[in-house]
Amino acid sequence: MGTVSVRIDDRVRLLSALLAATSWPEDEQRRKPHGTHAHARSTRRLVLVHNKHPAVLIMQALLDRGVMLDAVYTFMMQLSWPGLSGGNPPTWVPPTWNRHLLSFYEQTGLAQWWQEEAQVWARSREEVERALGGADLGAFLRRFVGDFDDDLVFIPNICYPTDVEIGVRANSELCCIVPPRIAWGDNPPWPFDEDPAHIFRATLTRFGRLLMQDYLHQHQDVLETVSRKKLPVSKSFVEAHPGWEEQFLTLFTAGLVAIYLEDFVSKAEADAFVLLEKKTQGIEVLPGVVSVLRRYLSGHESGQYPAFIDYLPHFGKHLRVARTITSL
Repeated sequence: MGTVSVRIDDRVRLLSALLAATSWPEDEQRRKPHGTHAHARSTRRLVLVHNKHPAVLIMQALLDRGVMLDAVYTFMMQLSWPGLSGGNPPTWVPPTWNRHLLSFYEQTGLAQWWQEEAQVWARSREEVERALGGADLGAFLRRFVGDFDDDLVFIPNICYPTDVEIGVRANSELCCIVPPRIAWGDNPPWPFDEDPAHIFRATLTRFGRLLMQDYLHQHQDVLETVSRKKLPVSKSFVEAHPGWEEQFLTLFTAGLVAIYLEDFVSKAEADAFVLLEKKTQGIEVLPGVVSVLRRYLSGHESGQYPAFIDYLPHFGKHLRVARTITSL
């Protein structure tokens, strides 16, 4: 299956409601002040009186320790619902957290709250389905990472976090948990279907990173060889993305999005994305990345490069040339 299924997941909603009772809402506003969805604000009012609950205190401690949200959501998505059992908890998960999470769910009355807000959640799912329009993202991704069996799942999130997307691999699924796009100032976020490019950017970035990371590790010998040569990126980019693999994954996913937007949405959307990534993420070399990835696709279609791993040893060298050409 290459199309993306869209669903509302109660495990995601529970963890997002838990975040609402921590310092996360204030923390993300400090990073960038923005308007939030009415459901997120109402959920925060509902759960804030439970901010001393053990489940909340554990979540706050994990945030304070710098545990990444991707890791926390990955743990949550491995649990059963509604029992919250099973999974293979990592060492940083307290052994009693599952029980506390279930207690938090029951004490806060979230089941009733979600029932009252069912129409709002259903609308978000419908908006995403319209924006995706049955796009076959799997076929596009397989051109770079080969075949994969994971189902692609989009989970709209109108609660917290409101400013970041989450990528999760669990139970033979790749899940992309995405809030609506932030609007200007204090305005509420955009409806999902008013900005399809936001949907495609989020999904391709998260799915592409998870799949390419796995693909690279399947070819560890090639990865070790190519990573000995530095990529032609700026010093500030290296500081923001230490390590060859992290730099490559950031460049690759950005290039992936730009190509998809140009080929399947519009050139204007692709150009806007490239400009924004250069300004906000410091990916000055992105036009060169797009050129290099298109060079691979052309070679792949002609049989010159049977798979992306056959092209990877040439990626850095070709990017240096492309950077020079695109900067002229």
